[in-house]
Amino acid sequence: MALVTVALWFWPTGFEDRLPPDAVQVKARVLAVDDSHVHQYGIVREGEQRVTLSPLSGPFAGKRIVADNILLGKLEIDKVFAPGDTALLVLSLRNGEIVSAVAQDHWRLTLQGALLALFAAALIAYAGWTGVKAMLSFLFAALLLWKVLVPQFLAGRDPMLVALAVLAVLMAGIVFLVGGLNRRALAAYLGSLGGVAVTCLLSLATAPGFALPGAVKPFAETLLYTGYAHLDLGGVFLATICLGASGAIMDVAMDVAASQSEVAAHHPEIGGLGLCLSGFRVGRVVVGTMATTLLLAYCGGSLALLMVFMAQGVPLINVATMPHVAAEIANTLVGSFGLVTAAPLTAVAGALLLRK
Repeated sequence: MALVTVALWFWPTGFEDRLPPDAVQVKARVLAVDDSHVHQYGIVREGEQRVTLSPLSGPFAGKRIVADNILLGKLEIDKVFAPGDTALLVLSLRNGEIVSAVAQDHWRLTLQGALLALFAAALIAYAGWTGVKAMLSFLFAALLLWKVLVPQFLAGRDPMLVALAVLAVLMAGIVFLVGGLNRRALAAYLGSLGGVAVTCLLSLATAPGFALPGAVKPFAETLLYTGYAHLDLGGVFLATICLGASGAIMDVAMDVAASQSEVAAHHPEIGGLGLCLSGFRVGRVVVGTMATTLLLAYCGGSLALLMVFMAQGVPLINVATMPHVAAEIANTLVGSFGLVTAAPLTAVAGALLLRK
């Protein structure tokens, strides 16, 4: 799995050549800013901020470079720099000389790397060798999504088939790496596959009733304007429902399978029926707490939108039928069906595989 993860890191996506070959990205320190061409309209800023930076690495380290920072009047994407900030500086070169410079965004990689290292240390300190395998599965999943799932979507492949294939590989890697090559992990994997399959089938069945536009998710419309108008954004949205629920489904399946494995180890005489009933009892408790997991996750991502509706006094029936809210409701309810079905499916698989 470590070798596969390293191979994924170097695996070409086919989209590496979209950037100019003479573009250089470096970390830079902001020395000064010029806001004379920035206009303030209430809380919104528009115009051009001129930023003087000094690269901290690369062939132009230590030099003073003036870069552009275009403000579009959109708070969610605009960034404003101040002296002392660190920024991602993109330089366009011609014959080794700088022809243009853009202050792309604030530099966040240092903090992100520190948090990832702290997370890995805490996970390994608590779980030991299992924590090492869990961290490897985390990196494997992230690379599989970025290097395989996203390029296949952009290539115009069927989103649901791609999502199912990638999830089958992803869940196998995670479950068998963390749980080991044993019957317990196999039961969890079969239950996870069943739960994801139910989620995908239900999303396809309910899609006509929800009548949601494919571009309901952020930046989906932007994707159409960048040369990908042929993509099936509706199918991509349905695939994201399966993808979003797969993590919680794996948790439920592994909880049920692990509990059955413990019962079988301490009471080998229990038999298949007893194991199945034990799995059902554990599954009821796990599903009871996990049912709100997707609700809290999706509400957390849409909290600002809900606050806007509340502030404007929009009736609840209007809120529930708006496309963005209906999309999150579809994510929550359809994904929860996968959780509910994964538990009994895992219990049946565990009873067949773990009995004496």
